[in-house]
Amino acid sequence: MTRSIIDPITRIEGHLRIEMEVTNGKVSEAWVSGGCFRGAELVVQDRTPEDAVHIVQRICGVCPVSHAQAATIAAEKSYGITIPNNARILRNILEGAQFLHSHILWFYNLAALDYVNPLNALTADVADAYALAQEAGTSINSDFTQLKKRLDAFAKNGQLSIFSGNWFDSEGGTAYTLPPELDLICTAHYIEALEMQAKSSEIAGLVGGKMPHVMTCKPGGIAFVPTQENLADLWALVNEVYDWVSTTMVPDTLALAPFYADALTWGKGCGRYAAWGVFEREDFEMNNRYLPAGVTDENLSVSDVVESKITEYMGHSWYKGEETYTSPYFVTEPEFTEYYQGDTDTVNDRYTWVKAPAYDGKCMETGGLARLLVAYQRKVPFVVEQIDGFLKALGAPGKVELAQSTLGRTALRQIETLYVATLMKEWVAELIEAIKGGDSEYFRAPQNDTGAGTGFWEAPRGALYHSEKVEKGKIKGYQIIIPSTWNLAPRDAQGVNGPMEQALLGVPVTDMEKPINALRTVHSFDPCTACAVHISEPATGKKFQTVTSPWGVK
Repeated sequence: MTRSIIDPITRIEGHLRIEMEVTNGKVSEAWVSGGCFRGAELVVQDRTPEDAVHIVQRICGVCPVSHAQAATIAAEKSYGITIPNNARILRNILEGAQFLHSHILWFYNLAALDYVNPLNALTADVADAYALAQEAGTSINSDFTQLKKRLDAFAKNGQLSIFSGNWFDSEGGTAYTLPPELDLICTAHYIEALEMQAKSSEIAGLVGGKMPHVMTCKPGGIAFVPTQENLADLWALVNEVYDWVSTTMVPDTLALAPFYADALTWGKGCGRYAAWGVFEREDFEMNNRYLPAGVTDENLSVSDVVESKITEYMGHSWYKGEETYTSPYFVTEPEFTEYYQGDTDTVNDRYTWVKAPAYDGKCMETGGLARLLVAYQRKVPFVVEQIDGFLKALGAPGKVELAQSTLGRTALRQIETLYVATLMKEWVAELIEAIKGGDSEYFRAPQNDTGAGTGFWEAPRGALYHSEKVEKGKIKGYQIIIPSTWNLAPRDAQGVNGPMEQALLGVPVTDMEKPINALRTVHSFDPCTACAVHISEPATGKKFQTVTSPWGVK
């Protein structure tokens, strides 16, 4: 039994360490440690809910819209507001733009380099690359001949960084298995993805005033009134991104998958999934959102979300106490200890800044896979059709269980990207028709200033929870549980590993110094440790303070 460590994990948001024990070539134990901390709950204390919407966005620069939306929903429940239909549509478009940006960024510019070796493309035959792209049905927007010349100059420069292609390869170069022509195609799409990210953010900036950290999302609706000119811009941008996504992302995934088919056999995780739902329909029902809410058991049977079943345990995290707190009675009282016990390589009982949330006493995976599996079980037509088609294309029709794997978690998120891109076109068309019909309402003012509410929503990385208590227009308690807190959770009170730790168990390791399959598994979750921890520091900067629940109860 030997140890394999990846520290730091790169191509993620935040700081993350993975330590694994390997027995007979497979991971037999794992510790996932979030190594950074930040805070928001204390910052919004005694501020207005309107202020909180803008403050909590600063938790993350990749998914600020989701934090704004969740905070806004919590405030609207506190105020008793149902927003106008135009605001609903525009907030869907705003959120959808962020989803598109985040998914394109994650798949091509963060995760793809676990599978694609750009330097291998130097040996590609350009004519064969064009033929392969046509056969795969993927887009041919780039000049492959010019790209090869650029790659050659880049390689000769020698400053390769993450593009070296072998920086995490096992001995003998066997970890990257794509033919050179497919490496060339995917490298071209890596570069195109940079532009498509920008286009998606441009949509968010148009509706949100700027991006990241949008300005127009607010309790009661939205502070953006479209004109004929910016509606035309919106329509053009949405269609441009849709055209690229629909002709590139799913075909690329299907082209890559056969070369890494073994990744369908490991990386499952806990096998239970939670989604709070995202993108509102006119009835504002969580279970009827375009991507609906729900939690599954190990058999993927779906049930409705019950807030009181959400808990947080901190006995293996750098916080005081051994308690398990029930929503919304959460406490954040930091107490750091060393990662290792003395000079040994024994990991301490407490080893991360991430808490251990649970639902009905069990850890849950959140994220794109969770959303799609819940939507599949709730029979959302687009999702059912696409997942069934995807599994058939992989030669595994009907085997939804294969989606519960490193490759499945990585691949299915492109189906969600296509779904969101499709919905964006529908929402813009719906907005145009509403305006033509004379609907000019975008905001409703609150009728009271005291109450409590929870914003159940989804960020691109998974289930997002904002809960607040408001008294006379001021926040008297605020708590947040974000997606990566669920996925990066340490062991629970019974010693059961969190979702990512469970996903690492059984992953094959052929090179202890470069455990590429473990890295692929970690990246499949798209972790964000900057969001996952929420320690609050007082203005003195000298010591930490306790953050209590929305009800002021420890």
